[in-house]
Amino acid sequence: MGSGRWSTDVYDAAARFRAATGASAFAYSDSGARAVHPALDPNGVTRESRDSAEHPQSLAVAVLFDVTGSMRQVPRTLQAKLPQLLGLLLRHGYAEHPQILFGAIGDATCDRAPLQVGQFESDNRMDDDLGRILLEGGGGGQKTESYELALYFMARHTTIDCYEKRGTRGYLFIIGDEMAYPHVKRGEASRVIGDGLQSGVPLAAIVDEVQRKWDAYYILPEGASYVGDRQVLEFWRNLFGQNVIELADLDAVCETIALTIGLGEAAIDLDSGLADLLDVGSPSGPAVSKALATIGTSRGELVVANPPAGLAGPSGNIRL
Repeated sequence: MGSGRWSTDVYDAAARFRAATGASAFAYSDSGARAVHPALDPNGVTRESRDSAEHPQSLAVAVLFDVTGSMRQVPRTLQAKLPQLLGLLLRHGYAEHPQILFGAIGDATCDRAPLQVGQFESDNRMDDDLGRILLEGGGGGQKTESYELALYFMARHTTIDCYEKRGTRGYLFIIGDEMAYPHVKRGEASRVIGDGLQSGVPLAAIVDEVQRKWDAYYILPEGASYVGDRQVLEFWRNLFGQNVIELADLDAVCETIALTIGLGEAAIDLDSGLADLLDVGSPSGPAVSKALATIGTSRGELVVANPPAGLAGPSGNIRL
């Protein structure tokens, strides 16, 4: 996948049509659907970001977000701000050939749609994938969701030419507000993804696999259930190190992702990125500046601490 080019004109025309007809940008979910859309089903598939004559230097970007509880607003915000994200990446030269995948995370212990994964796209089909996401709004209510299952898919079921041909990691952003379970469970990997594991995979091991080919970030946005929760923050900081982003304004999520990529590609420094936000009329500069204050300006080696203690307990939760 990944052919074609993004068109803001096409996006705007689709938005005007929906406004005129009363249609939803998330028509599949809003129609009352109760299962993963076939195009986003992760069972038995591998998602590919490939070079082509049209995109000879593809750069894989994956954005996966929790759609349980209060996090259900995240995909609607992403959909509304897609032109801002693509505009910064393309028009401001942060990445010439980005191929973007969107996905959604739930809870495999109780949800009908614990994992939804689109294709890597360079054109407006990424908007189509967003519109197919089921905003289930479930979750287990234990401050824990199946992030580990999403990480497992990204580690073992993605093929990205930027890494395989050029040794350049792709960018992975997980947007959420809870912790992962301590293991990728055999039964869930089989039922959701179609893999036959001999045993479960510890979270720390799958994070290590992910970070070999993905520059991975965890974004905790304002308005989420556990924003500011030290337990959640320390859980992810122990896994992702400095690549945990506290975002004070959910409306700034696309700008934060774009500037993080610009910094990682050494296309900008933070000051020039903030100037670009002013140039495109975005009011998100203060929130983005605060969120990215601890992120480096190049793609150096990620500093990762030891995995959180207490993951081997019955629930996988850390009790304070």
